[in-house]
Amino acid sequence: MEEKQFGLGDIVEMKKAHPCGANAWKIIRMGMDIRIKCEGCSHSVLIPRREFSRKVKKILVKNEQE
Repeated sequence: MEEKQFGLGDIVEMKKAHPCGANAWKIIRMGMDIRIKCEGCSHSVLIPRREFSRKVKKILVKNEQE
């Protein structure tokens, strides 16, 4: 299985859309758990890294800070 490389500030698309209708999420915190914020309604969710890796579909926008 190919490991998806995501980082802080990236905009990702999840397999399921948020109830508000948006499907773009911004990674705002990384660690054992990853906090993502909905780009549509700004609701944030904290999910375990393992679950996040399973549920992420693709990286829409890569954050170019480094």
